[in-house]
Amino acid sequence: MNRHRRFSTLAATLNYSRERSYAGYDYSDGLSSEILERLPVSNKWVDILFQESAKRAPINIRPALLIPRRRSFKGTALFVLANVGAYELTGRSEYLDEASELLDWLLARRRESPFGWGHNHDVQMLEEKTPRNTPSIVTNCYAMRAVFRTASHTDAPGYELVRDRMPGFVTDDLDYTSADPGSRIKYRPTAGEDSYVLNANALGARVLLDLYGEVGDRSFRDRAEEILDYVAARQHRLGGWKYTDPPSASHLSMDSHHNGFIVESFLRYNDLTDSHRYAETLDAGLRFYKNVLFEPDGTPNWDESSSYPKDIHAVAQGILTFTMADDVEFAEQIVSWALDNLYAGSGQFYYRQERFYTRSYTLMRWCQAWMAYALSEFCLAKEDARERS
Repeated sequence: MNRHRRFSTLAATLNYSRERSYAGYDYSDGLSSEILERLPVSNKWVDILFQESAKRAPINIRPALLIPRRRSFKGTALFVLANVGAYELTGRSEYLDEASELLDWLLARRRESPFGWGHNHDVQMLEEKTPRNTPSIVTNCYAMRAVFRTASHTDAPGYELVRDRMPGFVTDDLDYTSADPGSRIKYRPTAGEDSYVLNANALGARVLLDLYGEVGDRSFRDRAEEILDYVAARQHRLGGWKYTDPPSASHLSMDSHHNGFIVESFLRYNDLTDSHRYAETLDAGLRFYKNVLFEPDGTPNWDESSSYPKDIHAVAQGILTFTMADDVEFAEQIVSWALDNLYAGSGQFYYRQERFYTRSYTLMRWCQAWMAYALSEFCLAKEDARERS
């Protein structure tokens, strides 16, 4: 894949998204249906019917359900990162201006208590309904990253606010408590204490590590190590991680993009420290991620036992993780697979490939935002390698 095609694909992906104001459908946005809102009754099972039908239908039924196109808070953070990456590649100020405008929009929509961002729609679960924009560690992780990355080039609004508020969100709002070993946090402030999401804990450690890298406060690193100790102890003998602790709390097993989040968090620890504390954990995790969750030609698998569906989010996270691990050649194989199998052209990526058909529609956060961010990081790594050689 030559240099021109790499950047032209990134530019087209950003252009496709910008032309639509970065607004589109989202993964679990069924409760935004105007039909559902007009019903005279509110019922958990009706909510689940709308949410899961929109999510699982083989074609995109969201237009029929009158689900509006919206900006995702997490997706906006990813588009900020992608635009900053494009600026770093080209020096073109319009990309940095775009990132700053998106960041302004995101910061204006933050929650104050608990601090941060969640989904731009309600989510219905069996136990409870999570209201729109209930902050989560996952969205906050990428929002903080977007603020810090933009601030490295310009006066990013909200830098001090996010820097000062995020530690309390992790330790207080997410109930940072002792575990065996280490410490653990909730996925979101309203989550129960019957189970813990392992990739969310890894991303919580990533937030603390990023804060440590930004301000140099050793207490952030110490807390991050406590969480990573907990996550490392839950590593499966195959090298990957189940979705929850205990594993029986979720139908998900060792799926691809969530394992990528975990591996990336351990890689970030290595980038910031000289410690070999998690060397064996990371080696085993990377081997599992590459050899089990991907095929040798870069084809993604769903989890340790299922090849399908082949999901664009798994593709994007694979590109990000292997780029960060300095395995850019394998990241390039994943990019090539995506362009051959889930790329519609003109900057548009499809959602997922099933065994016998492809879900040939686009979710703005799940497809466009993740691929824009992944392509920006991949292009930067390739440029860095070219300059070194």
